[in-house]
Order: sequence, then structure tokens, then C-alpha cells
Amino acid sequence: MSTLKELLAQREALDQQISQTKDRERSEAVAKVKSLMSEYGLTVADLSTRTPKPAKVSKVAAKYRNQATGETWSGRGLQPKWLKAAIAGGAKLTDFSV
Repeated sequence: MSTLKELLAQREALDQQISQTKDRERSEAVAKVKSLMSEYGLTVADLSTRTPKPAKVSKVAAKYRNQATGETWSGRGLQPKWLKAAIAGGAKLTDFSV
């Protein structure tokens, strides 16, 4: 059975090997990327261009329409001012149904 000192020494040796292997593999990867970039004539700017993702916008069909102005409301969220004013003036919500 190993002693604590031996195990710690083994761990230190493994940590050192891991560090060296990381550094070596990283430099090999960088060299490979540089080689491919020069082969295809790429620059860093070519690598950093991002294509924007299409925005996920879901439109909701209008449920209410102001006949006078053509303004609409889907029935979600706060009532628009034109609808509040009309209801306050005595109109019914159903009068604006699409």
C-alpha cells in the first residue's frame, strides 16, 4: 500500500504531465489551424464573422380592429389607448371584434 507522500508525489508528476501534454497539443492545434488558414487564404476576420440567427417572432392574429383608423389589437397585453377610450365612451369590446 502506498503512503500519502508517495501518492502526493505521483499526483504532482501526473499534474506536470497533464500540463505538458496540454501545452504540446495546444501548440500543435494552433500550428494546424495556421497551416489551414494559409492554405485557404483565410484571415482572423474570416473566422470571426457570425451570421445572425433569425429572430423567433410569432405574430398573433388580431382579434379587435378600430374601423376608423385600422389599428388592431391581438387581445394580449394591455388594451391600447384607442380601445380604452372607445370603451370609456360607451362602446362594447365586441363592437371591435374582427
